[in-house]
Amino acid sequence: MSEMFDAVDALVASRSALPSAEERKRLRVAHGLTLDDVAGALHVRRATVSAWESTKKPTEPRGPEREAYARLLKQLAELYPAPVPATFTGTPAPAETPTLSTGPAPETAVMTATENTQTPAPAPVAAAPAAVPRPASTTRPTSSTSRRPGAKKAAPAGTPAGDTDPRFENGPLAVVDVEDGQVLAYCTGGLVLDVPAKSLPSLVDWTLREAKLGQPKLSGPGRPADPLIVLTEAACERYGLPVALTAEEKDAGRIPEGHKVVKQLVRAEWKLTKRGFGPWARIYRPAKGSDRQCVQLCIPSWNALDARFWGDAAQLPPAELARVLGVYASRVMTPRGSTAVTGLELMTALHPPTHAVRDEETGVLRQAETKTPGSLGKDPVDCAPCEAPDGHPLLADLPRFTVRGPDQKLFEEAYDWARPMTDAECTLRYLVGLDVNMAFAAGANGLNVGLGEPTHVKGLAFDPKLPGSWLVDLSHVDLSKVKVGKEWVELDGSLLPSPFTPKGDRPTGPAWYATPTVAYAQELGYDVAPIEAWVRYENGRYLDGWYARLRDAYLATMADLGVDADLAPADFLTAMDRYKERDPELGIVVSAIKATVKGGLGKLRERPRGEGWRPGERWRALERPTWRPDIRAAVISRTRINLHRKIVKHAAFTGQYPIAILSDCVVYASSGPSPLDFLPYREGKPLPGGFKLGINPGLVKHEGTQDVLWGEEVRERFNAPELNLARSIKDGTVTDADNGE
Repeated sequence: MSEMFDAVDALVASRSALPSAEERKRLRVAHGLTLDDVAGALHVRRATVSAWESTKKPTEPRGPEREAYARLLKQLAELYPAPVPATFTGTPAPAETPTLSTGPAPETAVMTATENTQTPAPAPVAAAPAAVPRPASTTRPTSSTSRRPGAKKAAPAGTPAGDTDPRFENGPLAVVDVEDGQVLAYCTGGLVLDVPAKSLPSLVDWTLREAKLGQPKLSGPGRPADPLIVLTEAACERYGLPVALTAEEKDAGRIPEGHKVVKQLVRAEWKLTKRGFGPWARIYRPAKGSDRQCVQLCIPSWNALDARFWGDAAQLPPAELARVLGVYASRVMTPRGSTAVTGLELMTALHPPTHAVRDEETGVLRQAETKTPGSLGKDPVDCAPCEAPDGHPLLADLPRFTVRGPDQKLFEEAYDWARPMTDAECTLRYLVGLDVNMAFAAGANGLNVGLGEPTHVKGLAFDPKLPGSWLVDLSHVDLSKVKVGKEWVELDGSLLPSPFTPKGDRPTGPAWYATPTVAYAQELGYDVAPIEAWVRYENGRYLDGWYARLRDAYLATMADLGVDADLAPADFLTAMDRYKERDPELGIVVSAIKATVKGGLGKLRERPRGEGWRPGERWRALERPTWRPDIRAAVISRTRINLHRKIVKHAAFTGQYPIAILSDCVVYASSGPSPLDFLPYREGKPLPGGFKLGINPGLVKHEGTQDVLWGEEVRERFNAPELNLARSIKDGTVTDADNGE
């Protein structure tokens, strides 16, 4: 009988009631859980949990997983009940006070500053929709538009639930424009505010006092993001700023300190950062306790939104520009400057260097004397001499024009390698390029990096878990015989690039390498014996949260463009075909997210930017705790090794070898034009550890296809048999004479 009861209980549990997909996601995010956290607890794959939360085609858990999932959601629902729409009782509002509209909300709501402060806020949005809403119209509202504050639109997809903060109820930013003499602030979600400010200092005051702009902090010890105001050309004219910078101002990166607007700010007791009033100006007053007063300005007509990373964003109408920047802000963070600057700032926002502690005697909060665990701290540390770029103060004693060799300088860079095609490859018809999605982000995921200063050691046995730079001879590693997993395999080493150098050349002696590179030599089955090393005993997975934030931003935006993470290979290739054309504005966001990854990592080794710098002198970036060339080197090393591992797996299984690699793009000769013509899929499943088609970081997409005859003709035209065809595989256009060096 007990067995029957158990069976009945299991049958009931297998149909446990579950909330909607939106509510499932809201509850998970509200508790700060990642998809990986839930997947690990329920012993399922991350993609499975993602599918349970999919708002387009949610799948339903079955069996014991459903019961456990229902139990988790029930407990979270008790902790984070769904917001209840506000109701108002009591004395009716006076006739002159606007009240909440009970009818359908207008597509574009317009508020005056006064109304914004007097009207009760609408109820917070319980969950984000599946797709990012477009503004109802790209035209600006006229004076006849209703001024009653209607119900605000839902936040863009990907906005964490529980983010709603009454201080920032109008979103993270606003695009300020002028039409017919009226100044309007276009916010996210289609909301438009009237701006009463008649000067730039008063605009800053209005932003801080009445606009209710900003973004909640990304981590416990952190601080909320400052509001961002984007000024159109018309707004620049209205507030006395030039529409464009002169050649001298572009070189200086700012307008002169004697400009009338700068003087207005000084008279109003506002300050500018050391970079002055440039395309990304920060206007602030010194903080008093926890009261921070700071506004970020963005001026697109001054090239704040570089077309290389933001496409045509600077030319968008205000409402559309607010949408693009708003989606980026909700999924990544409020821009703090270029995409590179924002990528670096995101690292700090997720791992603030300091935190508050309560004084035991006074009970007052004060800044802790020790750095926040897992952060880089607030003080910069010097790199190791081998990690220092040319011109660094650590190298001041070297003779001028000294060229350091691999045994003196750590040189971890992305691949730029190519080789001539074999006779057999020339008989094939196509060259097919594969591109690794978010390759450098994937390289950062789970990577152990140094958090403190380096320690110099000699005779230390190599430890793959200890981040650092190692002087070791890897010239004995022979790619013609390597370990793949637990098996030794024989390959044609002449057709493979070395995994230890960016140009793919085999090392000839001792050289400096980051930990992932040396660990890969061991993985291939060879012993390593470091001569000396600079290691960092204080270490951790500093970039994990950074990776997760950018990964989720990328996947959410690609899903909005119709490219889901769980598509079959053929469907994925179809979905990727001209995907940006489905929503060009979200296409801009995708490009900006990618640029944030690469730019943020590049900033870890920022070089001098003029300012009269001379070799041997310190430059401004060295004063940042986030100037960490060792972290950059480790990420690039791991990214290159990840790609080489896939190439070796593919060669061992198929006998196919790449003919060109450029960074995260690899080119193969193929009998057909599609990646599916040479990737070894079996019943829809890829080679384990090899190339897999998909949108997740680390998986690959189709970069482009050209004829083999095109490749041979291009190489012959430039008399470069090793010209890197990966550089031009996307569209076949060779823009400069790459000599293959």
